[in-house]
Amino acid sequence: MAQALVIMGVSGSGKSTIGELLSEQLGWPFLDGDKYHPEANVAKMSAGHPLNDDDRRPWLERLHALIREHLDRGASVIIGCSALKESYRKILKGELDNVRFVFLEGSYDLILERMQARQHFMKPKMLKSQFETLEPPQEAITVSIAEPAEQVTERIISKLKTAP
Repeated sequence: MAQALVIMGVSGSGKSTIGELLSEQLGWPFLDGDKYHPEANVAKMSAGHPLNDDDRRPWLERLHALIREHLDRGASVIIGCSALKESYRKILKGELDNVRFVFLEGSYDLILERMQARQHFMKPKMLKSQFETLEPPQEAITVSIAEPAEQVTERIISKLKTAP
């Protein structure tokens, strides 16, 4: 049965890297949720302003539609999306049963260090607001990102095989 994996976590946690590695291992397409933000959202974040719930809703609804499109045609998919709040995860999942979340968990200091080493429209100073917004999921595969990306990916695949 087709399923969707939403790779979630704050900016800089490795969603794109892990999503791409999982895509290679599982043979499922990876869609980077950042690429589906409306231009207004990208401009707002680039200017150093955090998004609010109203900004995020159309983006989350678009990602839900992409998930549904894949599942409706029997295709599994991996999506990278911060999904910081439970309400956001509810929009992503909607009425679909076979959507699973993978939470990439890491400390503020580790993620800040990673963000400072890369070019991303999300500015490192906004990381604090993401941690303040984050509601860690109760129902997700949670993995620490303290290890190299390849080990994190192996751990996720192992948990996918054993998790209900």
